Amino acid sequence: MAETATPQKRTLFEKFIKGIEIVGNMLPHPFWLFVYLSLIVLGLSYYLSEAGVSVTYMAAKAGEAPKETTVAVLNLLSFAEMRKFTAGFVSTYVNFAPLGLVMVMTLGIGLVEQSGMISALMRKTILGAPSYMVTAVLALVGINSNLASDAGIIFTPVIGGAVFKALGRNPWVGIIAGFAAASGGFTANFFIAGTDALLAGITQSAAQGMNVPGPTHPLINWYFMAVATIVVMFVTTWVTEKFTVRVLGDSAHDKDSDELLKHAVTPEENRGLRFSAVMAVLVIGVLLYLILPEGSFFRADDGTIVPRSPFLSSIVAILFFLFFFVGIAYGFGAGTIKKMDDVPKLMQKGLSGGLSFMVVVLPAAIFVQLFNASRLTTVLAVNGAHWLERMNLGGIPLLIMFILLCTFINLFITSGSAKWLILAPIFVPMFSIVGFSPALTQVAYRIGDSSSNIISPLSYYVPVIIGLLEQYRSDPDTKVGIGTVISLEMPYTIAYLICFTALLIAWYLLGIPLGPGASALL
Repeated sequence: MAETATPQKRTLFEKFIKGIEIVGNMLPHPFWLFVYLSLIVLGLSYYLSEAGVSVTYMAAKAGEAPKETTVAVLNLLSFAEMRKFTAGFVSTYVNFAPLGLVMVMTLGIGLVEQSGMISALMRKTILGAPSYMVTAVLALVGINSNLASDAGIIFTPVIGGAVFKALGRNPWVGIIAGFAAASGGFTANFFIAGTDALLAGITQSAAQGMNVPGPTHPLINWYFMAVATIVVMFVTTWVTEKFTVRVLGDSAHDKDSDELLKHAVTPEENRGLRFSAVMAVLVIGVLLYLILPEGSFFRADDGTIVPRSPFLSSIVAILFFLFFFVGIAYGFGAGTIKKMDDVPKLMQKGLSGGLSFMVVVLPAAIFVQLFNASRLTTVLAVNGAHWLERMNLGGIPLLIMFILLCTFINLFITSGSAKWLILAPIFVPMFSIVGFSPALTQVAYRIGDSSSNIISPLSYYVPVIIGLLEQYRSDPDTKVGIGTVISLEMPYTIAYLICFTALLIAWYLLGIPLGPGASALL
């Protein structure tokens, strides 16, 4: 009688990962998620309005003494409110702050990306690094690759595997480290990327709901994220060499210099990079001329630059023109742009990556508008702040709890913008009552969101990483699956969370601005 194979018992970790996958797959597409949330808000507004729910708090306006204010939930299903909603349907979408910011930034960054400049720059940086520094350089490039948005998350592990194989090292190590840096360190960057504009736009929309003070421009987290880039680079290098190499092994691999030839930077690309460097210097020189002299164009009337000035309010336009001119210079140098008519075509191709966002933003904008109009934001913020006061929970413990909450939610909802569209209208006003600036709330969210990207079984990129690991698999019997990727990336997530959070706590205690004019506390 033939023996039946006994199914292998799953470990607790495997059960946990499978549970996340099952729950996450049950969630609807972000488009429908915001539709359902909007319907819930409508229902709650009717029920709570009929129940007479209200909150009383001390409200303060600039130049006025705080005074007691009572806010009641507004029934959005009344004829008057529904008429306002239908009449303002188009303006709700068009005037949604993140939409314009993201589209403009996408046009600029899309031109740079489609011209081939970002790919060439990343390859030149990694391939030109000394072998003993290749892990650190791979990490640094991966962290900054979010300038190319999602393309960087794919490119970095691809080039990581190729470079490590060419050096005779285990290509799996390069793939895992590259994915960790590009996805786990997604929101850190030396440069201002589309992510900064997107999140700042959502934060701005949330802050306006309760007149939360404080800047909400795309640079509000720049100082912190620039320093975090260095920290994440060292952390990624340390985890890779001390853990990943030990687990996967990193010897007895033949060098394959031919692998590098597939990714080598061509003479045309090198010429394009030189052209773009010259253009970048020229643009930055003009910008400095418009900023530094007393009474210059981008200074405020009182001569200051921070916390408020035409420079900060024009930052999106400045970044767009920087990317625009640098991208054109590279394109003509590398030959990817033959004539000026090619420029709008490349921008059009770059904009295609933002089409999904434009679709999701419609119900998201409606949800945010309804949430604010119902006054549920005020009720939740005030009651939440009172609960935090009763729990005596504020400052550092509150930051840590919020980071962990965002980390957990990210396992199920992988879209960073979708999560922030849900969380920002609640937590930006709530945390402002306990003294947190919008910049601090946003950066805490970014830490939780970024760190756990690499261990979410619902990530769009996990199948790509599995494919890369299979491509470089030395033993055909070695099984590669979601658990393989997550188990190898878990140490990076833990290390990122600890170091990111420790850095934020130090920043908070020292009172260092998170960005230009953006303090941690109100």
